[in-house]
Amino acid sequence: MKQLKKSAKLANVLYDVRGPIVDAARQMEEDGQKIIKLNIGNMAPFGFDAPEEIQQDMIRNLPDSAGYSDSKGIFAARKAVMHYTQQQGVEGVTLDDIYLGNGASELIVMATNALLDDGDELLVPMPDYPLWTAAVSLSGGKPVHYLCEEDNQWLPSLADIRARITPRTRGIVVINPNNPTGVLYPDELLRGIVAIAREHSLVLLVDEVYDKVLYEDARHTAMASLSTDVLTLTFNSLSKAYRSCGYRAGWMIVSGPKGNATDYIEGLNMLANLKLGSNVPGQWAIQTALGGYQSINDLVKPGGRLRRQRDLAYELITAIPGVTCVKPQAALYIFPRLDPVMYPIADDREFFMQVLRETRVMLVQGSGFNFPDNQHFRIVFLPHEDDLREAIGRIAKFLERYRNRNA
Repeated sequence: MKQLKKSAKLANVLYDVRGPIVDAARQMEEDGQKIIKLNIGNMAPFGFDAPEEIQQDMIRNLPDSAGYSDSKGIFAARKAVMHYTQQQGVEGVTLDDIYLGNGASELIVMATNALLDDGDELLVPMPDYPLWTAAVSLSGGKPVHYLCEEDNQWLPSLADIRARITPRTRGIVVINPNNPTGVLYPDELLRGIVAIAREHSLVLLVDEVYDKVLYEDARHTAMASLSTDVLTLTFNSLSKAYRSCGYRAGWMIVSGPKGNATDYIEGLNMLANLKLGSNVPGQWAIQTALGGYQSINDLVKPGGRLRRQRDLAYELITAIPGVTCVKPQAALYIFPRLDPVMYPIADDREFFMQVLRETRVMLVQGSGFNFPDNQHFRIVFLPHEDDLREAIGRIAKFLERYRNRNA
C-alpha cells in the first residue's frame, strides 16, 4: 500500500508546547513516574477554578444550548464584548464586528486563513506564542520573525520591524502582554508599531489574552484604542483571566477603518459560516465573566496566589548560577536564559528532553517559541509553591551536574 504522507503545509508547523517532550512525559507517566508539568498554561490542573457564577450561568443555560448559535455567536455574549471594548476606549465597534470562537486559537487561524495568499508574509514576534507561526504557515503564508530584545526588557525593536517589511508583508502580530516573556508593552511602543502599520497599510493582529493578568502597578492599554485609523483585529478569551481554558470561549474584534477591508471581512464571514458557530455553553459564560466580579485581581495583588508564585519562581530560578531572567510584569510565565559559557547546548530540544528524563520536570525549550539560540526556556509558575520549590530545586541540581561535566 502506498505510504500516506502528511500535507506539505505542515512542514513548517511547530507546536512544542505539546510536542515530543510531552509525548515522552506521557510515556514516563504510563510507566508510573510522576511528572511536574511546567510546560503549559492550563489553569485547572493546578487548582485554579473558574468563577462559580460562570459555571452556574452555563448550567442554567444548558437546556438552550443544544442548537447552533449564529455563526458569529450569541447576542448576549457579543454585546458583553462590545461593552468591554467601550470600557477599553476602543471606538466604533458594533455587534457585527465581533466574532466568537472556540478559544482565541480558532479565531487566529480563521483570521490568517482569510488574510494570506501563498507566499504572503506576516510579521510575528520572536519569541512568539507558537500558534501564530503555525497559523501563518498553515494559511500558506510565510512567518517573518521580528526581534524582541532581551537587553531591552524583551520589548520589540521598531527598527527590526521596519527592516523586515517587504512588498509581500500583509500585517504585524503583536502579543501584549507577551507570552512567553511576560513583558507588558508601554503605550509609546504600541504607538510606534501603529505608525509603522499605518505607513505601510498593514493589518494589526493583536493577541491580548493576558490583558487582566498584571502584576504590581502594570496597566494594560488596548492597542485598538490607539489604532483607530489602522485596521486592527484583537483576540481575547476567558481561558486565563477567568481560568476557563476548557470552555473554549474566545472572541475576535475588528476595529479601525473597515471601508477598504470589505472583501477581507466578507472572507471572515464566510469562514465563520463554514464553522457554523462555536460551542454554545462556553458562549453563555462570556457575559457573566466580563460583567461580574473580577476575581483575577485577587490572584495578582500582593499576597495573591499568582503574585506569590511569580515572585517565588523568579527568586528561585535567578539564584541558580548562570541563569538570568527578566522579571515578568504580566501573564503566567518566565523566560530564563542559560549562560552559554556555563551551559554549552547544541540542541535545546534534546537538552530539555534530558532535563525531563533526569528530573521528571517538563519544560519547553526556547526554540519551541521560535527563539532558536539554545539558551532560553519557559517556566509556567502555576503549580503550588511546594511543587515549584521541588521542580526548580531539581532543575538547579541538574544544572549543577551539567556545569560540572562541562567545566
